[in-house]
Amino acid sequence: MNNEIEKGKMTAIISYILIIGVLIAMSMNSESKNKFASFHIRQALGLSILFIALGLVISNFGSPMITFSMWIFMSVLWSYGMITAIKGQMISVPLIGNLFQTIFKNI
Repeated sequence: MNNEIEKGKMTAIISYILIIGVLIAMSMNSESKNKFASFHIRQALGLSILFIALGLVISNFGSPMITFSMWIFMSVLWSYGMITAIKGQMISVPLIGNLFQTIFKNI
């Protein structure tokens, strides 16, 4: 398992670089199907989709406080995911990470 983590670590880290990182990581992982990288790609893809969805909903309010809260919330989740990828851990992001693993299980 340690060898698999080391092989997939770079792909996992790249996946957290916004939506383009997810697409690059999916391409990098398409042949080898590293379990560690796939786990973090699912997490990052879920975070990217959540960010876009929340942005679309919250933009209708026009409130800087709501927008700032969303940015803080998403930054904390993205940082958590990135740190666990760097440390070589397969820990879901709080609150919604397990949902991402279920929804995107085919990735």
